[in-house]
Amino acid sequence: MSQLRVYQTEAIVIKRVKLGEADRILTLYTPEKGKIKAVAKGTRRPISKLGGHVELLTHSQLLIARGRNLDIITQAQTINCFMPIKNDLNRLSQGLYCAELVDVFAAERIESAETFHLLRDTLERLANSKTGAIALRYFELQLLNYLGYRPQLQSCTLCNRAIQSDINYFSSCQGGIICSQCIHEEIASRRLSLNALKVLRLWQNCDYATAIKININEELAKELEDVLRDYLKYLLEKQIKSTAFLDMLKVKLVGIDN
Repeated sequence: MSQLRVYQTEAIVIKRVKLGEADRILTLYTPEKGKIKAVAKGTRRPISKLGGHVELLTHSQLLIARGRNLDIITQAQTINCFMPIKNDLNRLSQGLYCAELVDVFAAERIESAETFHLLRDTLERLANSKTGAIALRYFELQLLNYLGYRPQLQSCTLCNRAIQSDINYFSSCQGGIICSQCIHEEIASRRLSLNALKVLRLWQNCDYATAIKININEELAKELEDVLRDYLKYLLEKQIKSTAFLDMLKVKLVGIDN
């Protein structure tokens, strides 16, 4: 039986590029089909009926027609536009960062409902929380889990011995923890505090309600961010573009607070 020419799906818009005079090509993340691309015709025109429903970082219900090269969005209805994110530059930078991570890590048309729900839930958390630091770190760890890059945090990646309450290191190259006895075999690593290791282990395996109960000071928050950012950069073999936006806003916000 041939595939139906039209299908419905929920989707979150994670990227968009201009096409011609009035159209856009959207990169969508869906629960059933994973990452897909589709044309949204006329959405650059002010009178477009689709435009507001397929904005970046918008969760919508879509009706899509299969095309020869690219599918075409024919109808759209917003489920959640995450307006608090779009009205705040800091939250917007965090949302774009999450969308970019999904885009660069996920292959096209590989189903991962867990990844869709993680992205949707993280956008909801960013929209409803004043600080997104824990939400971002939790998102990074869970995304790594779902896409097959779960870091090894229980035992040394080189000797396989259980990690002790000692000086330990994180190696992006090895994909996890290295004990103090093996550090001479992997010099491209960073020292990891015991508190950071405990938090990473917890967040890797707990639900979000448990994750947000942990009190994180600025020093520990920076350490966790640096470790995961380095690991993501190593896996992708490049820097994530939206981190520059995140860092710029962070500097500005610190200046305002001071």
